Amino acid sequence: MKTLSLKLDETTFNEAEEITAKLKLARNRYINEAVNVYNQFNKRKLLKRTLEKESKITAKDSLKVLHEFEKFVDEN
Repeated sequence: MKTLSLKLDETTFNEAEEITAKLKLARNRYINEAVNVYNQFNKRKLLKRTLEKESKITAKDSLKVLHEFEKFVDEN
């Protein structure tokens, strides 16, 4: 485990304290779970960006191939 110093806005801290008390969950566990969820969210966001970029790149080639197939079909 790594040690981390963290500064939170007052409102965010108070909400976290209220929730951890109701859930009977250690603050450290709560923050670890929150960071994990946020990491997963951002991994998906980055993957989406990558897929959109690659999709744009391959779209041009896909259209070229489609036109070639259409020419082939028209010839036969």
